[in-house]
Amino acid sequence: MTVRMSRLATTFARTRAQNRAAFVAYVCAGDPDFDTSLAACRALLANGVDVLELGVPFSDPLADGLTNQLAAQRALESGMTAARVFELVRRLRAESETPIIFYTYYNLVFCNGVDAYVRAAKDAGVDGILTLDLPPEEAGPVTAACRAHGVDTVFIVAPTTPDARIPTIAAAATGFIYYVSREGVTGVRDQVAGNIAEALARIRKHTTLPVAVGFGIGSRAQVAQVAAHADGVVVGSALVNCIRDHLGDKAKLAAAIGAKAADLSAGVARG
Repeated sequence: MTVRMSRLATTFARTRAQNRAAFVAYVCAGDPDFDTSLAACRALLANGVDVLELGVPFSDPLADGLTNQLAAQRALESGMTAARVFELVRRLRAESETPIIFYTYYNLVFCNGVDAYVRAAKDAGVDGILTLDLPPEEAGPVTAACRAHGVDTVFIVAPTTPDARIPTIAAAATGFIYYVSREGVTGVRDQVAGNIAEALARIRKHTTLPVAVGFGIGSRAQVAQVAAHADGVVVGSALVNCIRDHLGDKAKLAAAIGAKAADLSAGVARG
């Protein structure tokens, strides 16, 4: 029997063959409203994004800085629900084979029933789920549901993660490892965190999965710095800021975020 590679595995294999990092773009689903969010996501997919990371709007996004907190608030106030997030994914999946992953919190998965939520995500076209506040030691129901429905799991390693925990995290992940390069919450920073090469080497001792790096990356130069070492580069707040800056003229938002993505994604090539 031939086993079909997942969209995530196929994408990282392609970018590796092209000697570049994958460009992973984060936006909050439904920010600032469904139609504008759909247009923004389409613009991202048309401008160099290899993996689309959709934040599922939540009232208590504890891993997020102010930029992404406000994005979630805008989305919720515009009427986004779990059903509307799945609909957004369905609309994008009808047009694109680009991998889509959810950046979410466990309460949103648990309160809908873990298996039912993962099944609905798969049916909509979601490829992977990153549950920010769910440690792998407590993730059994989610990892089992993801295995059952063919959805990849993504787990986080932080600068403060002890070496002894990395094998546990790596064993729970199937899509990629997300290395959070800074302590604290999301947000654009003036400089890329130090010691990324050393941190990635520490992680790669325990896994052959791709390792993507995020938190604090907001310019093409910073993308290039991280891409020299990482399998993927995650940019979020810089793109969400682009949405924020065009709230007064939504007609120009898609073009603006597309241009920003094109500029950032130009940094992923190596040498």
